[in-house]
Amino acid sequence: MENTEMTIQEALRWASLFLEKGNREPRVGEILLMHELGINKVQLISSLREPVPKDIAVTYKEKITQHVKSGIPVQHLTGQETFLDRTYHVNKHVLIPRPETEELVKVVPGTANILPLSHEFESANRQVVPVTTNENSPAPTIVDVGTGSGVIAISLFHEMVGARLIATDISEDALEVAKKNASKHDATITFFQGSYLEPLIERKIKAEIIVSNPPYIAYEEKKTLSDTVKNFDPALALFAEENGLAAYQAIIQQAKHVLTPNGMLFFEIGMTQGEAVKSIIKEVFPHAEAEVIQDISGKDRIVSAKIKE
Repeated sequence: MENTEMTIQEALRWASLFLEKGNREPRVGEILLMHELGINKVQLISSLREPVPKDIAVTYKEKITQHVKSGIPVQHLTGQETFLDRTYHVNKHVLIPRPETEELVKVVPGTANILPLSHEFESANRQVVPVTTNENSPAPTIVDVGTGSGVIAISLFHEMVGARLIATDISEDALEVAKKNASKHDATITFFQGSYLEPLIERKIKAEIIVSNPPYIAYEEKKTLSDTVKNFDPALALFAEENGLAAYQAIIQQAKHVLTPNGMLFFEIGMTQGEAVKSIIKEVFPHAEAEVIQDISGKDRIVSAKIKE
């Protein structure tokens, strides 16, 4: 591969073998080559016999080698990841979006229609979804706590047309990424820097819906994670004290000062944390109706709660 020109097919074959030998996923080779060539999957398949420009081949080999040796995520090499059919900028300052979080986003619009009807707006799929609103506001307010790259807030902005979106993060670097993504996807979102819901409490802002994919991995579990995760995703977005429950405890306590009557909470959770998170909610909101929702694999993945006075 050093000096001879190769075809796309040959480059993919080399990458697949090299990745397998290094115990990495072979599909990384395909993802990275499409990025380097600026083509999609259909174009890749139809161009297998086409040559790879030598400068691109050199860069491609360097990045594949870097991934094998260090475990650096392919998303950091390409600078992007796809989430619910939109492409987002990502880097070392934000958690790489996961498929599990897509399921969290899908649950919110479908569950929001159990709220008392005081306002209706059309979702992106043209279904009317009723959501509670503030008396002085023409639209419901949704808060994405710990927004990271902004994928949750941006997706909900487009899925729940008419809602007002607020996103918070303690990391200024993460907020810069989220703002860049919001601009790219024409999403009007108010961003606040601060810990969880504190920026809203300070400004006396109320919200009907709080959504969060907080850090929920216990520090003791770090050794079980792959190097691609533990060495490259920001620790601030991964790990939490109290067996991974500290962030839920903080957000739920703060939610007392933010949620409107009959508001809702939505959390992504670790697959063993469902009952614990429900218990935390019930301690703070004794009359809440909380449930654990399973993901497509049948694992506990989401806790939703309707807050009743």
